[in-house]
Amino acid sequence: MPLMPKRVKHRKMQRGRIKGEATRGNEVSFGEYGLQSMDPGWIDAKQLEAARIAASHFLGGEGRIFIRVFPQKSVTAKPLEVRMGTGKGDIEFWCAVVKPGTVLFEIGGASSSPPAKRCSVPRTSFPSAAGS
Repeated sequence: MPLMPKRVKHRKMQRGRIKGEATRGNEVSFGEYGLQSMDPGWIDAKQLEAARIAASHFLGGEGRIFIRVFPQKSVTAKPLEVRMGTGKGDIEFWCAVVKPGTVLFEIGGASSSPPAKRCSVPRTSFPSAAGS
């Protein structure tokens, strides 16, 4: 089941802009190694879940994974071939807004594999560039 908020004050949000670099959430706090975003963008809840599953499968129960972002922005879309008007579309998915420098994942307590390999496994699930 993908991540989404339990309840929100306003269900349908505007698109917004992503300006500047991350000033909060840009340092590794909980684990020893982190995966940091290099590009601005949206990360879908399905992409976060896929990265979590890939990282936990690679670690094999050893260590702990910390997800530092949460999908709290709703993205709406109207169906194909619908006439203009009649309001905003339905919610298609939830995403996390990510600025460059935001730490996406942290891995702690795993000692068997090299750190670069540990962080590269969840990196393949994201469309934008992410570095260790």
